[in-house]
Amino acid sequence: MSNGAPAPGQIAIVGMAALMPSAGDLESYWRNLINGVDAITDVPPHRWDEEFYDPEQAHRADRMYCRRGGFVDDYATFEPLRFGVMPASIGDIEPDQLITLEVAAAAIDDAGGSDKLPDGERVGVILGRGGILSPAQARYAQRVRMSSQVIGILRELIPDVDPARLELLRKKFDERLGPYQPEGTIGLVPNLAASRVANRLNLRGPAYTIDAACASSLIAVDQGITELVNGRLDAVLAGGVHHVHDISFWSVFNQLRALSRQGEIRPFDAAADGLLIGEGTGVVVLKRYADAVRDGDRIYAVIRGSGVSSDGRSASMFNPAVSGQVLAIKRAWKAAGLDPTAPDALGLLEAHGTGTPTGDAAELTTVAEVFGPYTGGPRPVIGSVKSMIGHTMPAAGVAGLIKAAMAVYRGVLPPTLHCESPRAEMAATRFAPIATAQPWESDGPRRAGINAFGFGGINAHLVIEQAPASAGEPLVAVGAPAAGAGTVTVDEPDQVLWLAAPSPAGLGELLDRDDQTVRQLGADLAERSGGDAPGRTRLGIVNPTDKLLAVARKTVARG
Repeated sequence: MSNGAPAPGQIAIVGMAALMPSAGDLESYWRNLINGVDAITDVPPHRWDEEFYDPEQAHRADRMYCRRGGFVDDYATFEPLRFGVMPASIGDIEPDQLITLEVAAAAIDDAGGSDKLPDGERVGVILGRGGILSPAQARYAQRVRMSSQVIGILRELIPDVDPARLELLRKKFDERLGPYQPEGTIGLVPNLAASRVANRLNLRGPAYTIDAACASSLIAVDQGITELVNGRLDAVLAGGVHHVHDISFWSVFNQLRALSRQGEIRPFDAAADGLLIGEGTGVVVLKRYADAVRDGDRIYAVIRGSGVSSDGRSASMFNPAVSGQVLAIKRAWKAAGLDPTAPDALGLLEAHGTGTPTGDAAELTTVAEVFGPYTGGPRPVIGSVKSMIGHTMPAAGVAGLIKAAMAVYRGVLPPTLHCESPRAEMAATRFAPIATAQPWESDGPRRAGINAFGFGGINAHLVIEQAPASAGEPLVAVGAPAAGAGTVTVDEPDQVLWLAAPSPAGLGELLDRDDQTVRQLGADLAERSGGDAPGRTRLGIVNPTDKLLAVARKTVARG
């Protein structure tokens, strides 16, 4: 197995941003992941009317037996003037376009700002987005057809109805839909989610969306890798967006009986009975690894390999095919130049893990075939972020990628919720889920795989690993866990430097001193407190070398 430095053609993740249920930004998302926050709630009243929920009549297309999911309502904000968008037009623009623009800008900021990007002509935008019924599409279809259909039925049932009353009905119907606006009409075009980002941020590389069902955002990343490796672009914003909770969308999964009746999404658990619909947007900034090193970029992780496949002919397009999934994963590991069956192949597999019995059984069978059985030693972790935020459909892959990249970068393995009794197929794999966050202990670079398998048989897999510059460095733990959260601990070597302050700004002031003074401050604190660092903001540095002190300063400065 090759564990060498990334080859020139490999890709660095230099910036990330996310808006997910209960998380308005990247750090909140990561904090929720390691603290095991379950972001699933009942459907907010304004998303769809209470009358649609009726488990006793769920055989009807307009009645749901489930009303639990993941929502971003309290966290989705947009600053129109920052992007040159007229505030008066906000109500007519498709929400996912504005959210994507906000998240894309945050990803660029996270990558060091627009000054760290190449010229706009060399930057592309590739996003996974479904062609499913969006709010604008639903509204426009109703505007064109619905009132005429209703009036036609009334004329048939009540032939002598007053024509003036029928016109009043049409008028009231149109009033309910709101006035026609051009901004609303262009929301019918799925590609506007990417085009608006390119337009407002003045990025002149290709900007387009991809619909590959639940694999869409990883396919977008794969396309971005191709553009970079071929040299056509020097940076790519890639990711996925899904903000559709229209009742007709829910109805599809309701009629397929794919939603969980118990109101929990339980990836790989024996008691799992279906998925829950989530929403979210995630964007990563990709550059060639050599360019990222040259530019002094912070590198979350390096993408070693990417693989894509389709299931081909199978018994049913509704059910996943193990052969297709195996092909995608093997292609990614071959591209990475790595052996997936090696004992130290990976420490984390962020699985597709939808919580549907058929899907989970197929994925575990796939995992057993590709990575082999357990042969002793520590078990790599398998997990699915869907247990916390629901299935974010076209954005599912990037939600998992961001989780895995942060785990690789921070050296912490996040938990998966609601997997108390793993399915029997888990025993044939080398993996095991964890219920609380754990430090990621590894003799070599931390490495993860990410699955995203789309409805209809489109499959994608990525192999990512820790950037060489940070491989082998001790873990740096910043901040205190949220109240009630599980504490992440590491075995302490001879020396751990602890610092504490009432606020992040105060911690930054402590770190502004020279290295010798910072070490002395830590020693004084330990002597006064007996090793317990009091304060709302805490920093622990294992083996505080000059290099790690510099890393700590940058970390605290980023907030």
